[in-house]
Amino acid sequence: MAIDPLEMLFRQFKLPTMASQFAEMIEQAERDNWGYRKLLLQLCESESADRHERRQQRLLKQSELPQGKTLESLDDSKLPVKVRRILPTLLEGGFVDRAENVLAFGLPGRGKTHYLGALGRELVLRHGYTVYFTSTFKLVQQLLIAKRDLRLERLLKKLDRYEVIILDDIGYIQQSREEMEVLFTFLAERYERRSLMISSNLVFSKWDQIFKDPMTTMAAVDRLIHHATILEFDNKSIREDDARNRKKG
Repeated sequence: MAIDPLEMLFRQFKLPTMASQFAEMIEQAERDNWGYRKLLLQLCESESADRHERRQQRLLKQSELPQGKTLESLDDSKLPVKVRRILPTLLEGGFVDRAENVLAFGLPGRGKTHYLGALGRELVLRHGYTVYFTSTFKLVQQLLIAKRDLRLERLLKKLDRYEVIILDDIGYIQQSREEMEVLFTFLAERYERRSLMISSNLVFSKWDQIFKDPMTTMAAVDRLIHHATILEFDNKSIREDDARNRKKG
């Protein structure tokens, strides 16, 4: 069966949805007496909607956001009132345009990772922002390898493509001096240019455990909080509460 010349042209112009739907739409146009303008509009709208969906899925895949950490599965009734109230504002995404940070502090199991992961997912779906989720340990190892191989500048440029980077569990990493240096370089590189969302089980006063050197600690903290929303997860452990409920059930 010969391929319709229109289908070939649509595919040549990288319009796959129009290529796959035009024959069916032409039949509908003839049946319902559409004009050429309406037919063209329907084809273009279908291509646009599919292209938007494909881009969303591509961005979600690239983001490496944790599966299941969605807004729908986030039980905000268990979160602190202030954390819950500011979520609608964060979902608007203005902090990303202003290159501001979101810093989440609290003991393990309080919902920090879920909150930031759900927020990151919505930033992709609602606004099309480029987001990347990683553990701090994993990022530091990538930076160390890049520095060893003289590719640190290239990696930093690659990371700079992401409008938002979510650093999970910065408090768990106990830095050597070399690790501290590459992490500080990364934080300084994004200062006032790109947004960071960070979760930590350590309050700022204990960040000398991460950066060792007091001056470096102060410089890192100053850069992070200069333009930041600080969230305190001082609620009860959601993880323990869920475990108790499963036991009862």
